[in-house]
Amino acid sequence: MAGIHITSPSFGKSSLPRFFLVVYVLLVVYASLHPLAGWRDPGGPALAFLAGPWPRYLTAFDLAANFFGYLPYGLLCALAVDGRISRAAAVALAVVTGALLSLLLESAQSFLPARIASNVDVLANVAGTAAGAVIAAVFARWLLGGGPLRRLRAQALMPGAAADLGLALLGLWLFAQLNPATLLFGSGDLRDLLASAEGERHKAELFVSIEAAIAAMNLAAVAVLASAGARPEAPVRRLVALLILVALVVKTLAFAIVMRAEHVFAWLTPGAQLGLVVGVALAMAALWLPRAARLAFAAVLLMAATVLVNLAPPNPYFAATLKVWEQGHFLNFNGLTRLVSAAWPFAALAYLVYLASSRLRDPLR
Repeated sequence: MAGIHITSPSFGKSSLPRFFLVVYVLLVVYASLHPLAGWRDPGGPALAFLAGPWPRYLTAFDLAANFFGYLPYGLLCALAVDGRISRAAAVALAVVTGALLSLLLESAQSFLPARIASNVDVLANVAGTAAGAVIAAVFARWLLGGGPLRRLRAQALMPGAAADLGLALLGLWLFAQLNPATLLFGSGDLRDLLASAEGERHKAELFVSIEAAIAAMNLAAVAVLASAGARPEAPVRRLVALLILVALVVKTLAFAIVMRAEHVFAWLTPGAQLGLVVGVALAMAALWLPRAARLAFAAVLLMAATVLVNLAPPNPYFAATLKVWEQGHFLNFNGLTRLVSAAWPFAALAYLVYLASSRLRDPLR
């Protein structure tokens, strides 16, 4: 059998970096301005912080958070224009736009009482942007131009922007798993964004059943979504198994970062365990369905899981575990992951509808 012929086009011609760049900028804006409440007049120029003294309390974590927070921006910005302009110009463009973005958001923080605009933050942001842009300029061709990631993309996925958009959605789904306050794979919960989720206590068995159903339906839906852009000859089941494994590692990492060591597997509740078993079985069975049936099945699972997430009573037993959360400086990051988790199933549903409508327009796809 003839192998797949893989060309080595410029990565700049791919839409994937641009998808990720747009999404990442939106995430940076939200994280920088969270909680988006209490706007007031700072009583002076918005850029006055640039000439002010350095912050009295400066921690290594704050510097690292700002540096690494903007490193992906520099990387994605440089990759998004790769092949269109020179590498030096791409680095310069990333640094300039990263500096402007940082200045704009730091200035906006002057209007928020819960945030403090800092000249050191701007310097750390620009340094992170520059580092990311340089990494992109040096390693873009090896990693993505004709390297292993580009070959994996060509061998496993169909060409085109639709598959790239699917990859971006899967990346956001993995990012949402960093929120330790959600049930396993329990995306789409709007209650934390719109109202308090207080409620009466119920028997533990109820929450086991609810979490198992939510985890199973979401896992199967994500597996089907991941398969939607795959080539017919791709090892879809192995790729789905790898995706699930990465998601579980990310979930464990989230607990390891914000909680004590003995609680890193607090997410692995009886409901989560049952949901994993049922979800894997459901996902593997769903992958045998024709593509059109898979898309419809995934849409139904997403809608059912989202409805269940929002109708289910809050789990006080899980909330009690989260009381050991020690890292208060992760509050803004937690707000960001909650937003992504809440919005993700609606974006995924729109993507599935887009794929289904594209297939109706072109039955040969």
